[in-house]
Amino acid sequence: MNISPDSIVILTIGPFTLNGTIFFTWIVMALITGVSWMITRKLSVEPDISRWQNLLESIVSILRNQIRDITRQDPDHYLEFVGTLFLFISISNLMAFIPGYQPPTGSIYTTAGLALSVFFAVPYFGIRKRGLTDYLKHYIKPVIFMLPFNIIGELSRTLAMAVRLFGNIMSGTMIVAILLSIAPLFVPIVMELLGLLIGQIQAYIFAVLATVYIASATRAYQSKENNVEEE
Repeated sequence: MNISPDSIVILTIGPFTLNGTIFFTWIVMALITGVSWMITRKLSVEPDISRWQNLLESIVSILRNQIRDITRQDPDHYLEFVGTLFLFISISNLMAFIPGYQPPTGSIYTTAGLALSVFFAVPYFGIRKRGLTDYLKHYIKPVIFMLPFNIIGELSRTLAMAVRLFGNIMSGTMIVAILLSIAPLFVPIVMELLGLLIGQIQAYIFAVLATVYIASATRAYQSKENNVEEE
């Protein structure tokens, strides 16, 4: 049993190798895109809507409420980004019960890519809300000598996000692989179900952390808006 999808070779053409990480990522992307298109191509506003539309609306509603509770802002500004992160990680981990499939989140390259997307999204949303000058000022607060420490903090939390997600998914795969060799069949099955649950928790935590970082980057702007409203 392969611990990481990086070690799975799907296809080799000359110097180019298609490994499991890329292949399974494409599958998840195609699944999300295809299912979303099938559900949204016949949306209905009538009370009698399809089960799939009801499921999709429930997911969107939950995400919007979570984002609003964390940021205290209009969730629609961040819904697409945070929702995509959550759905990709969630579905990647949920499909782990399929024989032969390895979650792409079990690769450090995938988790690093997800963490980097958050790393660049935070200043993007912060600058869009607060403006370039006001956003950059938070790096020198409370004093200018904090600049290198604030930069290190930005980099370290990105690394922490990548390693946390990678470590949890890979450790679950490793435990199941060990139990398959030393324990009866039902024990790995129980661990596999537990792994699916942990995968969903990790998707939620990753999305929440991304939202918290975005809220932190836009907080000063929001505070100014509140002060203006109070006046």
